[in-house]
Amino acid sequence: MPHFDFIWELTENGNLAHINENGLTPEDVEPVVLNPDRISTSRSSGRPIAFGETPDGHYIAVVYEQIDRTTVHPITAFIIED
Repeated sequence: MPHFDFIWELTENGNLAHINENGLTPEDVEPVVLNPDRISTSRSSGRPIAFGETPDGHYIAVVYEQIDRTTVHPITAFIIED
């Protein structure tokens, strides 16, 4: 499994606020980026999007930006409903 440093913005409009609005936490997002079921490209932003399961069993999508080889900036994440 790769190692990444994650950039979390602790501001009102930061990425942490975006994922919290969707009922998720960094503890949900980071494992999906580190070990995704699949990776694609977001149709709306053109950024990478990782899909996978959270520790508590939700299937989510994480849109992120790869800053460099070891740094990831999650943009948003959301639960995929059946």
